[in-house]
Amino acid sequence: MVENLPVLSHVHNGLTIEGYSRAAVQTYWRVNELKVLFDCGGQPWDFMGTPTMFISHAHLDHIAALPAYVSRRRMMKMDPPVIYLPDSAVDTTWDMLQLFRRLDRGAMPCELIGLLPGDETSISREYIVTSLKTRHTIDSLGFVIHQRRHKLKPEFQGLEGDKIRDLKLAGTEITEETRVPVFAYTGDTSPPGLDNNPVFYEAKTLVSELTFVAPEHRKEKIHKHGHMHIDDYRQRADRFQNELIIASHLSTRYNDSQVKRLAQKALPDALGGRMKLWL
Repeated sequence: MVENLPVLSHVHNGLTIEGYSRAAVQTYWRVNELKVLFDCGGQPWDFMGTPTMFISHAHLDHIAALPAYVSRRRMMKMDPPVIYLPDSAVDTTWDMLQLFRRLDRGAMPCELIGLLPGDETSISREYIVTSLKTRHTIDSLGFVIHQRRHKLKPEFQGLEGDKIRDLKLAGTEITEETRVPVFAYTGDTSPPGLDNNPVFYEAKTLVSELTFVAPEHRKEKIHKHGHMHIDDYRQRADRFQNELIIASHLSTRYNDSQVKRLAQKALPDALGGRMKLWL
């Protein structure tokens, strides 16, 4: 396999989270078992076979490699991918792909689907993706993957199997759907992106942005530009119910050792050991 870009990996709760994210450089993620990608600031060769992508916003470090992804799938005779992105970015993204078609003399077959906050997208019989409004400098969305489960309604619990079967055959709705948030991805956002969407705090795994960690960086300026500081995490420490919080999208102003040192100083317990710095 061609290893053309850095990819880190972590397994939690049966899901393999893979990717890389550094502010102003490139961001790309895959949840392999669910066959879904998030953002396309770079396009690892190994990610090419995943046919469904959700793009949080249209900044270059999150979308620049989209033409490569679409073109490579065509060259490898794969089906056109389905790409979901903020509705306001669809037309311009299509225009971009057509410009590359003219440059490359190769088709750019794909389906672009615009999303608005609150839209739900089924990616399988069991999993559904909800789009949520986040807070950045351009239109942006975060995403939560829910696992749909069906359980017997309370009034039918305790019945014998043949009676349940007869009710079902008679057309009675005997089950009810519950949804469990198993994975969430905020993309780039300032704190209101989390605060206005409590489900981000509830997902089993949260991939969130943590761009700044140095105490001298002013929070008001960071928030104005749609980003998070580690102090924002400390101030909300009691809200995070997640089993795993992946902190990513760190600024290139810091090297890895600086990030670890400053993060350890600001959050010594790493949110109860649940926060993983994506370095």
